[in-house]
Amino acid sequence: MEPILEKKMKCRFTDILCAALLAATSINAAAAYPERPIRLIVPFAPGGNVDLTARAITPGMGELLGRNLIIDNRAGAGGAVGTEIVATSVPDGYTLLFSSTGSLTIAPAVSTKLRYDPIKDFETISLASNVPVIMLVPQSSPAKTVKEFIPYAKSRGELIMGSSGNFATGRLAGELFQGITGTRFTHVPYKGGNPAMLDLISGRIDVMFDQISSAIGHVKGGKVRALAVNAINRSPELPEVPTMKEAGVAGVEAGTFTAMLAPAKTPRAIVNRLNEDMNKVMRTPQVQQNFAKYSAEMIGTTPAASQAFIKAEIEKWRKVVRAANIKEE
Repeated sequence: MEPILEKKMKCRFTDILCAALLAATSINAAAAYPERPIRLIVPFAPGGNVDLTARAITPGMGELLGRNLIIDNRAGAGGAVGTEIVATSVPDGYTLLFSSTGSLTIAPAVSTKLRYDPIKDFETISLASNVPVIMLVPQSSPAKTVKEFIPYAKSRGELIMGSSGNFATGRLAGELFQGITGTRFTHVPYKGGNPAMLDLISGRIDVMFDQISSAIGHVKGGKVRALAVNAINRSPELPEVPTMKEAGVAGVEAGTFTAMLAPAKTPRAIVNRLNEDMNKVMRTPQVQQNFAKYSAEMIGTTPAASQAFIKAEIEKWRKVVRAANIKEE
């Protein structure tokens, strides 16, 4: 019988050899990458902010990579359909995901039924952009600033807050604001942002937290009043509107960010190559001009920082969901 120690040594040698072969194969594949077009799945319909952001980036990335990035819109279930496709794809860098807050951080914070984990099932390549949320009131509101709004809201008991849906970023931003300031709103979900905005303009609802890209025309047109931007920096499009922190309320940053991701176990060399090229493209004037058209801020981060951000956002929204007792549908 073969001695136990000798047998263990042979097994150990075999394991090391297999690991070395796998590593060599991975390095060779990464060095040759990409050898064919890359499919970039956008889990939302064409024409929205996420889709437009992806289309602003892909031509330049294709030039740097020497292969086309082909956008494949796979809408459904709030982004879950397309996200699941990428989560279960071969991790070779040829199927990527370009998604946003809804499916990457809010859905995991709300739902227990998702068939993907945005941390365990993906390698985050880079954050791309952020469209901040902005706090709005009707022109008829007596509150001209956030400092005036808080005592006004408390004196009224419960104001009516509209949003584009139960799990919309704007709704959660409003819940976060309430938790920090001690105000209380009655939430009314609408079937989209436009009906909610019309009721805000008419004064049928008292407050709304909306994407700045959707609200900016109404603010500039004098139809609604912007009290603060839920962002670290002021918006170049509305430089006169303070940030929430400047307005006296810290810790309520919120927005719709976008990011590019790959399936978990995608070779690190491929992830780093995509990160480098993506960030180069986003720093070009043309892409930044395209971002500005829909009030998006360019971000650009390392893979590690991007994943840490997504993880922190999930935890942040999970706390808000629990505090507000928001239930999945």
